[in-house]
Amino acid sequence: MDLKFFKKSVPTLIIMAFFSVGMIYAIYTLLTPEKKLPVFNPADVNPKLVDESVVHIRRNHKVADFKLINQNGEIVTQDDYKDKIYVTDFFFTRCMTICPVMTNNMGKLQEVFKNDDDIKFLSLSVTPEMDSIPILKEYAVNKGVIDAKWNITTGDKKHIYELARKSYFAVLDEGDGGLQDFIHTENFILVDKKQQIRGFYDGTDSEDIERLVLDIKILKNESK
Repeated sequence: MDLKFFKKSVPTLIIMAFFSVGMIYAIYTLLTPEKKLPVFNPADVNPKLVDESVVHIRRNHKVADFKLINQNGEIVTQDDYKDKIYVTDFFFTRCMTICPVMTNNMGKLQEVFKNDDDIKFLSLSVTPEMDSIPILKEYAVNKGVIDAKWNITTGDKKHIYELARKSYFAVLDEGDGGLQDFIHTENFILVDKKQQIRGFYDGTDSEDIERLVLDIKILKNESK
């Protein structure tokens, strides 16, 4: 091959190669739809997890307004999670079975997203009569809770149990939030910036925690 012809052809070949790569990427992008998480309404969830009063609802479900008290004695409401993606769980400080694993995994999530202001966490005590503010504070300190990221809360038992059953669909058993009522669940619930439920995860399972990290990132891209 003539050397001069070869030298003249090289730039053309480079341009064609870049063009080909660009076309392949564009086609791949068009043919590969961006993953989106489902929006869960009561009718989409296992009926055993949903209070019978709302099980028929098929659209527009949002987490109800709440009023709780955190580890610093501060009132926590929906406003504290406005325009935030957050993960919720239900626990109690005296639990020696699943709760320590769940709290440790929530701590891992906190570490992953500690510099991301869009992401927060919310834990609700299912034994609020026992989990006083000083006990929650000690628990939070021991677990490395960052106050600005993660609220460890107590409050009215009926209110908390109603949130678990009618808003977050976190528990299998029925009850009225009364003295004898008790819930115990490993579920982590992912909530988006519109207060919609976007996923359920086993808070004791490391693979599910990895899936949750990926899903939070998907939600972040969705809300841009």
